[in-house]
Amino acid sequence: MKLPAIALVIVTALASTALAQQRSGPFVVAESGSGFGSLADAVTAIGGGSGTIVIAPGTYRDCAVQTEGAITYRSATPGKAIFDGGICEGKAALVLRGQSASVDGIIFQNMRVPDGNGAGIRLEKGDLTVDNSLFRNSEEGILSADDQAHTVRIDRSTFSHLGRCDRDLDCAHGIYIGQYGSLTVTRSRFEAGNGGHYLKSRAARVTIRDNSFDDSKGHLTNYMIDLPNGAAGTINGNEMVQGKDMDNWSAFITIAPEGRAHDSSALEVSGNSASFVPGVQRQSTFVANWTDDRVRIGANKLAAGIKITDRR
Repeated sequence: MKLPAIALVIVTALASTALAQQRSGPFVVAESGSGFGSLADAVTAIGGGSGTIVIAPGTYRDCAVQTEGAITYRSATPGKAIFDGGICEGKAALVLRGQSASVDGIIFQNMRVPDGNGAGIRLEKGDLTVDNSLFRNSEEGILSADDQAHTVRIDRSTFSHLGRCDRDLDCAHGIYIGQYGSLTVTRSRFEAGNGGHYLKSRAARVTIRDNSFDDSKGHLTNYMIDLPNGAAGTINGNEMVQGKDMDNWSAFITIAPEGRAHDSSALEVSGNSASFVPGVQRQSTFVANWTDDRVRIGANKLAAGIKITDRR
């Protein structure tokens, strides 16, 4: 049967409306094209499978808990999707305990919670990859639990105005990784900390390469890199500058100040630079070691007043 022209118009209009409804919402699951009004609903739609959530430009109070599956969270336009202060489970904007998660091009800001550990990302298990993202003006950028079977990789990201040591609570840090299998941080920037360490990791193996640690506008900060239980791996090609308002300037890098859990004799530290902001003259140590492990310290460019290493 041949439909009248007006009926064809109505059918076409209904189909277009259905398609628009399918794609509505700022959180779109790329594989299905389905849009959702909340990030949590998009995460639920992927469930235990794998998928990519493309996030439209905007500022959101959303948060989500991923309990399964492998999910990529990607800003449709890098740097234009902003998660602003939305917290799940009293922890973070993204609480991750699925198989794996990737974060690409997203801004996390203004994360605060009563226990002082408000983070952009709380990683509880699984692999995590972070690219081209910004964490700012929060108590913590990324905080993880322990998962020695998995890895964390961070590249081309910025950590600004993070950390705290107040309110009689344990300190928070720019990045704090628990007992993970490995941590890789490359081509990233740490700046203007508000307390604690810029990068703290209990991972058994680390690769920390080609980053900048700029404390020139920091306040009551501590170490640039803290390996509280030691680690193997490499710290290479990083630029580190201590500011005048540090709480603890006794070292730039620390090895096992909280007890040796990993052998650090296979840790290589070379090709880095360490200095103070102009006008600051003090004594510090580049690598402070609380163990008898012989860390492999190669050539590094150190300003006057910075000792290469000491045993504590």
